[in-house]
Amino acid sequence: MPPLLIPIVVFIEGFCSLGAEIIALRRLVPHLGSSIVVTAPTIGFFLLALALGYAAGAKISDRYLQVVARNFLISALLLGVGFSTPFVNGLFAHIEPVWLAYTLLIGGVLCPLAWLLGQTVPALTNLMKTHRTGEASGMALYWSTLGSFLGSLGLSMLVMQWLGISAAVALCALFLLIGALRLQRAPGVRTRGWQVLTVFLAATLLIIGLNVPMLRGQLLNEPQEVTETAYADYSVIHTQTPEGEPIRVFKVNSSTASLIGDGDDKNSPPRYARYIDYLRQTLLNDLKLKNGDILVLGAGGFTLSHKEPLNHYTFVDIDPKIQSIAEQQFLHEPIRGKFIVDDARHFVADVAKNSGARFDVVVVDVYSSHHNIPSHLVTREFWQDTRQVLKPNGVLLANLILDSKLQSDYARNVLATIESVYGRCAVEVLHKDRPLANVEVLCQNGGASLSSKPAKHYTDEKNAADIDHARANAGR
Repeated sequence: MPPLLIPIVVFIEGFCSLGAEIIALRRLVPHLGSSIVVTAPTIGFFLLALALGYAAGAKISDRYLQVVARNFLISALLLGVGFSTPFVNGLFAHIEPVWLAYTLLIGGVLCPLAWLLGQTVPALTNLMKTHRTGEASGMALYWSTLGSFLGSLGLSMLVMQWLGISAAVALCALFLLIGALRLQRAPGVRTRGWQVLTVFLAATLLIIGLNVPMLRGQLLNEPQEVTETAYADYSVIHTQTPEGEPIRVFKVNSSTASLIGDGDDKNSPPRYARYIDYLRQTLLNDLKLKNGDILVLGAGGFTLSHKEPLNHYTFVDIDPKIQSIAEQQFLHEPIRGKFIVDDARHFVADVAKNSGARFDVVVVDVYSSHHNIPSHLVTREFWQDTRQVLKPNGVLLANLILDSKLQSDYARNVLATIESVYGRCAVEVLHKDRPLANVEVLCQNGGASLSSKPAKHYTDEKNAADIDHARANAGR
């Protein structure tokens, strides 16, 4: 047996097993967000399945290479198909409630994959020629953990950043296929060459077809191209309003973030999403802001500053690619204002502590899924930082998505948390006839903080925001 075969195979197992976990967490973001109530169970179920895989692998008594090769092949298909964009989006689009879709994805794809790959180390350790069991297991775990380390960094910091989530799925799946093919060709493994090559060729074509956006669009007749990054999925749809006016819709994680008129009449007033119209009217008509400094946390489609030359805008977004995507595919022109790549919480905290910059208005419009604000952006500490970067008598404008009646614990507590910092704020519910609605909150710097409220205040110390949000949307 080649001396490097087992270290290479174990390395691939570590790379792809942790890679699958990272891919799963990223795939869940558009549908469930990235809160602790999503990440913690996902990691927990993955580790449980991995532990059960270790136990199953310890019971394998013969045909070690054949078993691992089979497991790699099945895992490649589970990963390449089960975490492909069409499968995940289709699952969450057609399965309700959302927790059932989550259970099917984790229980039907991630956990079986972890169980299969978990068998690798205990099975192949039997073939390592050493005098001590500890030495064999230690070296196997070394290569597996090294693969996990490089997989976590390489996929999240390089592949997803530059090529997108689908490329990460395809890379891991193809790695597993390569490992399986190499094991099938190892000395002592009895297989029929043409059968093996046929199976691997079919699996390769299926994985590539589902995870290369250009091929996937032709294969599945997708109506628009989806641009995937490490943080979100973006697409632009050309459609019409109920009145028949052509519009472009900018979608972030399958949710409408912005829209703009798409007609030939360049002199007609542009159309925007209702909440954008509300924010623009507040800034330009109600506040009559001119030459103002406006900080926008969450870039969306950059439509807040579109055709608005009166004020100075600073957009902050965690995704470095959102500007080029919006300019090339949505606005068809350069954005108006300055764009800074940073996490919203980190940016306002840094400005509050280390910079003299202050803003007339801070707009908070941040989401990690259809309706979920990252939990670190609804705490009292975050709102305190936003207040510190405001000028005296400056204004906070927050776009939230809450239940339209504002009756859930999550809605009541988010609003209570904001008012505990800013004092009484104006609250406007858009689309009151829908279960979930855009809720616009306007607060003025200089108001007295509320010392007491019936509802709770969210803080960094507890995960109450995640828990309340999960409760409020349990039946969605």
